[in-house]
Amino acid sequence: MDEKIKKPKNSADSANSPEVVIQSPSPFPDEVLEKVLSLLQSHKDRSSVSLVCKDWYNAERWSRTKIFIGNCYSVSPEIVARRFPKIKSVTLKGKPRFSDFNLVPENWGANIHDWLIVFAKVYPFLEELRLKRMTVSDESLEFLATSFPGFKSLSLLSCDGFSTDGLKAVATHCKKLTELDIQENGIDDISGDWLSGFPENFTSLEILNFSSLNSEVNFDALERLVSRCKSLKVLKVNKGISLDQLQRLLVRAPQLIELGTGSFQQELTPRQCMEVESAFRNCKNLQLLAGLWDASYLYVPVLYPACSRLTFLNLSYATLRSDEFAKLLAHCPNLQRLWVLDTVEDKGLEAVGSCCPLLEELRVFPTNPFDEDINHGVTESGFLAVSQGCRKLHYVLYFCQQMTNAAVATIVQNCPDFTHFRLCIMNPGQPDYLTNEPMDEAFGAVVKTCTKLQRLAVSGLLTDLTFEYIGKYAKNLETLSVAFAGSSDWGMQCVLEGCPKLRKLEIRDCPFGNAALLSGLEKYESMRSLWMSACNVTMNGCRLLAKEMPRLNVEVMKDEETDDSYADKVYVYRSIAGPRRDAPPFVLTL
Repeated sequence: MDEKIKKPKNSADSANSPEVVIQSPSPFPDEVLEKVLSLLQSHKDRSSVSLVCKDWYNAERWSRTKIFIGNCYSVSPEIVARRFPKIKSVTLKGKPRFSDFNLVPENWGANIHDWLIVFAKVYPFLEELRLKRMTVSDESLEFLATSFPGFKSLSLLSCDGFSTDGLKAVATHCKKLTELDIQENGIDDISGDWLSGFPENFTSLEILNFSSLNSEVNFDALERLVSRCKSLKVLKVNKGISLDQLQRLLVRAPQLIELGTGSFQQELTPRQCMEVESAFRNCKNLQLLAGLWDASYLYVPVLYPACSRLTFLNLSYATLRSDEFAKLLAHCPNLQRLWVLDTVEDKGLEAVGSCCPLLEELRVFPTNPFDEDINHGVTESGFLAVSQGCRKLHYVLYFCQQMTNAAVATIVQNCPDFTHFRLCIMNPGQPDYLTNEPMDEAFGAVVKTCTKLQRLAVSGLLTDLTFEYIGKYAKNLETLSVAFAGSSDWGMQCVLEGCPKLRKLEIRDCPFGNAALLSGLEKYESMRSLWMSACNVTMNGCRLLAKEMPRLNVEVMKDEETDDSYADKVYVYRSIAGPRRDAPPFVLTL
């Protein structure tokens, strides 16, 4: 083909409309082309093929049934509806990720309701909605439940604004529901009776996750629901479910592939222990196990019969000690993903290196993020042990008390295929504790060695040298998170000038100012977003950015305690919808 393609500078994820100059028609009939394109599953691939020519653009438009929008303000629901007429599945992200750290004020926005109103008009056949960091009211959930008769799947992750009344509306009205996944949301637990909303003849559920809810649920209603839904593959309950109740559920659903347990604190008789162990033994398909709130070491052995098939073990709620953790791992030779609390200590991570040769992902979370006692938690020693025994490791999130440059260099030599490397030394600005040098060479080793690196979070005492390394070597980096680091604007300039694939840049409590901010003028339209808070950026710098790049949304969130000339929180993102219409008074759009 000799078509000339022009990609728009302000493309917004999957919903942008490319400009195409056609010099010859596509040789494929529309029906064939749409059939071929329908086989593409990646939203990135589909967005790319839509840029080939006008025929491919139209075929992709009519054949797409799923859409991913990484920023709900990058596009409007009306634009999405015009662009894609046959959408059945929507994934939508709202607030900036730093909202997880309470850096985004309440009532910031990202309300789903306006989207639902548009979807109800143009997508009455909508089946699936996946929301992350969105504001969702009970009114919205009831509207969703009553407006889409074929609706099947609802996933809410880190959302807020709703209560168990909204969940009951979904349970009551969504007759074809196959998935209800509620994770880590700011939810108002009014009542545990919401499960009774499912009709007694309802049998279609395949995924049920309410692990993050706090209130006790109606167990009788849950048990009847699990008994009826013979296709249930994922069940994750909250800590209100006792061990003997869990055993009753497992007896009724031995086909489960993923299980989130309840509390392991209940006192059991020897007979009850045998019954629980037998129930786990009968779960022949179990691959994921999560939960174990306040696990008592006395009852962890009941899990052993199910452990040999596990590929994912999520113990991020279980304060297991290193010895009991090591005994559990000895039964888990096929683990590929492991999430734990730092109560397992370095000794527990040594067991990971010895027992889990297939491990690909490790996340170690802090039990107490504000505890600076280096006699607790994990250090470089545990990380080194894992890297020596788990050579397939490519994803790590590691909260630790101390680290050295030499340790990180050895770790990435052992595991050079890291795509995600998020090292969080919990004491901000802490140097290499053995040499008292900055941690520059540690992250230099990461970006030099791990050529596939896509996501990086840096920590510890860092100078601009770290960012020079990142700009020079991290050519596949897409997301960078920075806190309490850097020396001058030059560091950020190195990153913005040197990382061609950078899509998200998150910065807090750094000395970067206007020169750093404005060095990204040619970069921001190809990125999804930039977040800067507690830096040295001024209002004049933000105004100049907005003036030079009118197709960007430059939003400033003012803090009452901040000098009026400084921009406390700055959020910059590309958008084809223009300034958002629902900005609260504390958000100034420049």
